[in-house]
Amino acid sequence: MRKTFKLSMMICLSALAIACAPKEPAKYLALAFDDGPNLTTESALLDVLEKYDVPATFFLIGSNINDDSAENMKRAVSLGCELGNHSFTHPMMSRMDEAQVKEEVEATSQMIEKITGQRPKFFRPPYINVKPDMYDWIDLTFICGKGCEDWVATVGREARFEGIIANAEPGAIYLLHDFEGNEATVEALDDAIPVLKEQGYTFVTLSQLFEKQKCTPDGHTMYTVVPDGRKK
Repeated sequence: MRKTFKLSMMICLSALAIACAPKEPAKYLALAFDDGPNLTTESALLDVLEKYDVPATFFLIGSNINDDSAENMKRAVSLGCELGNHSFTHPMMSRMDEAQVKEEVEATSQMIEKITGQRPKFFRPPYINVKPDMYDWIDLTFICGKGCEDWVATVGREARFEGIIANAEPGAIYLLHDFEGNEATVEALDDAIPVLKEQGYTFVTLSQLFEKQKCTPDGHTMYTVVPDGRKK
């Protein structure tokens, strides 16, 4: 009888210890793609995101937006994705004056808002090319991200897959591309998303990432990993 009681107590105490143990914070990642919209590679990418029920953020080039490509913008929003600003003509913006920079950004934001009703909150500079004044001129949160050289044609599907997996960490933002012809990135993501899910990661948009990490964006910071304010 005593042995049975003792065993029951041990089981209860073990269960209590497990229940009271501090839980690991949820791990969030944000996929973010540059250079759309288009009706080829981006369509295939949206198919993969829909397949795994994963949202992403798309940094769009204004000059790529037309009546046809606008359909994928609307589809992305319907899938829970977010649209960001990647300039109008993809220039080296550090060489531009204030008026030129503002025109590049505002023209793109207006087009995105007109088509989807969603005004961008985030800006990824073309070539990650910036100068300090741009943080004052552009009233959006600047985003960089972790890449896998997926803009280089000789970097194949497997290398991209390995880079995506290696770059995973809580709060990470990915810097990837969905320009026309970049199917190797779509294929790599088709392999990588289930692996990262198995590792306990949850995919979110950029707005959701800052919210989940309890981080208020700093207007003079370019983010690659969003710091975790939950730890404070």
